[in-house]
Amino acid sequence: MSRFFGFVFAACLVAIWTSTAVPAANPDWPKSLTSGTASPGGVFYVYGEALAKILTESLKIEVNPLPTQGSEHNVKLVESGDAQLGLLTMGTGLQGWNGTGDWTRGQRYRKMRALFPTYDNVFIFVALRRSGITTVAQFNDRNVATGPRAGAQGSYVPAILATIGVSAKIANGSWDSVAADLLDGRYDALVVLAGAPFPAVKKVEAKEPLVFVSLTPEQIEAIRKAMPELTISQIGPEVYTSLAMTYTTVGLYTFAIGRDDLPDDLAYHLVKAVFENQPRLVKATSAASETVPQNAVKDTFLPFHPGAVRYYREIGIKIPDALVPTN
Repeated sequence: MSRFFGFVFAACLVAIWTSTAVPAANPDWPKSLTSGTASPGGVFYVYGEALAKILTESLKIEVNPLPTQGSEHNVKLVESGDAQLGLLTMGTGLQGWNGTGDWTRGQRYRKMRALFPTYDNVFIFVALRRSGITTVAQFNDRNVATGPRAGAQGSYVPAILATIGVSAKIANGSWDSVAADLLDGRYDALVVLAGAPFPAVKKVEAKEPLVFVSLTPEQIEAIRKAMPELTISQIGPEVYTSLAMTYTTVGLYTFAIGRDDLPDDLAYHLVKAVFENQPRLVKATSAASETVPQNAVKDTFLPFHPGAVRYYREIGIKIPDALVPTN
């Protein structure tokens, strides 16, 4: 019996030592952070949920993922201070920084700072196979859904279709709802801007075959001439069961941003925690396979947070002087 109590006593000592050995959060850090994601059914939502869990555990402060309408909404939340972190497409970031997008109404959003790259966000044009739609030109006069209005797709999709001379009847809604409405026949097609695989699209093709409608080379050229921030992107045939070959389209890289007033050491440890736990993000969504330090170069205009700059420089990633804040 005495040996038993001796074992219990020793175990208690180990437990106490282990708990006190875990570093506490810096007392100068905020007690919690709010991180803007997107609507359920999208990759931002899944990625943001996994990210929040990782950061809560690593930083020892509560990081709360906030469902939002997407990139534009996240920029506004970070600017106002209602969120300290957020996810965005760099096209939206460029519009916000310069105050050029219609959604900005001329306001320049300058509180955001780049933290780390997330993944390539690609435009896909999909319809049910039974619809008979095979070209984007056939979207003309059709009911087309494109997700939440305040996401990047809310401004880009109408502009893209207008550039290639397609006049669709565009509707907005949460990704889960528009996917269900596509199956019910309320919409003829979806235009999605997201990482791959996209949960809402996977749910649809689990019930019915889809056709991934390709842009023509001429359409891609016209779109990129009108919107040079867009890049050529591809999705491999292994990503969706409805894809028989590589799908070529246009896309926008996505980043995580933080407010400029985040403590430098908090931003440093946040970025470090993300890359050290990247395999956990990949388990949540394979899109996170592109969340690597080397992709920091995908940011060509948005200043990095000084804490993030410190991390990249420590591991040998060069951040251009023009993207290093001076204050």
